Amino acid sequence: MVKSMGNLKRVEKKMAQIERTVHVERKNRNVDETGNVTRESPASTQTSGKNKGSHGTDGMSVKDLRRHLVEHWDAIRHALEEGTYEPCPVRRVEIPKPNGGVRLLGIPTVTDRFIQQAIAQVLTPIFDPSFSEHSYGFRPGRRGHDAVKKAKQYIQEGYTWVVDIDLEKFFDRVNHDKLMGILAKRIPDKILLKLIRKYLQAGS
Repeated sequence: MVKSMGNLKRVEKKMAQIERTVHVERKNRNVDETGNVTRESPASTQTSGKNKGSHGTDGMSVKDLRRHLVEHWDAIRHALEEGTYEPCPVRRVEIPKPNGGVRLLGIPTVTDRFIQQAIAQVLTPIFDPSFSEHSYGFRPGRRGHDAVKKAKQYIQEGYTWVVDIDLEKFFDRVNHDKLMGILAKRIPDKILLKLIRKYLQAGS
């Protein structure tokens, strides 16, 4: 069990980092001709900015995120702390598969992607060490190429079988109640758990 105060302090530290940068940007108002704040933003904003994906249901682009946070962060932060923040519904798009059919993809708004990234930065060090050493998907510092390299290593060691396991449509079918129960065993912060459930529902 992760101690409540320890987990809360990590969340508060991440939020304080964001807030300090937002206040500095408000004071300096270094805004370029496109309306973007030119001063360097916190790590989670930079990570969100690297995502060149499509916009969400609100139509806001990645390049407008920093300006939006400068103008609205106080209200967003208050709603997050009070547990009243409501994520926007995801935008549904269909991605053609190479072998036919389509893959349904849910695209959150850039603001929600920013918040999700901040949450992930706090929770990943808690949960990632408990994952299997043979798991490579959606983990920091790991990718599919690493799994292929490991498979080649096994072949060189004399093994003749490599098993690739994937759960079809896992994110569409995962039981939210069971998932939240697993998270609650390590996350005593009820407001954070409530927000995570809201994100699950927004994407379903």
